[in-house]
Amino acid sequence: MQEVLTNNSPRLHENFSQVAKSYYQLTKPRIILLLLITTSAGMWMAAKGEVDPLLLVSTITGGALASASANTINCIYDSDIDYIMERTRWRPIPSGRVKKRDALIFAIVLATISFTLLTVVANLLAALLAMSGIVFYVLIYTHWLKRHSVQNIVIGGAAGAIPPLVGWAAVTGDLSWGAWLLFGIIFLWTPPHFWALAMMIRDEYEGVGVPMLPVIEGDEETARQIWIYTLLMLPATLLLVYPLNLAGPVYAGTAIFLGAIFAQKAWLLLQTPEDKNVARSLFKYSILYLMLLCAGIVVDSLPATHNFTAAVVQNVQTLISAVVM
Repeated sequence: MQEVLTNNSPRLHENFSQVAKSYYQLTKPRIILLLLITTSAGMWMAAKGEVDPLLLVSTITGGALASASANTINCIYDSDIDYIMERTRWRPIPSGRVKKRDALIFAIVLATISFTLLTVVANLLAALLAMSGIVFYVLIYTHWLKRHSVQNIVIGGAAGAIPPLVGWAAVTGDLSWGAWLLFGIIFLWTPPHFWALAMMIRDEYEGVGVPMLPVIEGDEETARQIWIYTLLMLPATLLLVYPLNLAGPVYAGTAIFLGAIFAQKAWLLLQTPEDKNVARSLFKYSILYLMLLCAGIVVDSLPATHNFTAAVVQNVQTLISAVVM
């Protein structure tokens, strides 16, 4: 049934805009947005708040194209289970709107443009990192881990943690400890984020034989693992402040405030692992958390922020000195 639907059915498009919409949907744009935010955070931190506009636009565009290519290949590979799962049945390939061959050509073109743009405008390291993200996501996560290992999200999360490395490399041409810490933060963020989603749609994953943690170990163990990764992630976010000294009080306050809410939601899920509404709340907040944490990095890196915090510190010191004397 799947092969008939995806390969031999007549086209379901009526005009060019519908064709464009289908190819756009292949790229999973909502996922790309979050990846670009983390890329930007890496760039702003590496550049200490002063990013060249052309480099910023080119790196974000190149990163978006690389992510779009990886997501398109993922749609090709997973079209069989996408057809079975209700929430993905109407994606472009399982619904018959785009043929696998055409989608593959589209993905290759996207990757080629991405590599060329990043190499020319940024540097070869940034381009190679973007390509490594595609390879890791497609071969390691999609092909090897997703359908065969309960640790699919843990190991596969490395693919989603590559964008800040791309951003950092585009600015500096190398990868320092700050870049790798950003990688680590997103790596640790991924399991709580995705396992919360997996708890919501556990039955669908079970129906297609994907060994997500809730399917294999149950909701209680999944909630426990989410809590453990949360406890690992939150202190890691503060390592940017100390000992690396790459972020200041604005970021520190943001990380502590956002982290406290994240911990509260993860703890509530640990107490009520069977409640899908709690899992949904954590999943949605995890997206907002990462976006605002990256925004905190950007704002904290700005020269104006540095000047403001320095003035505040100086005024406080002056006030303390006056009181003491």
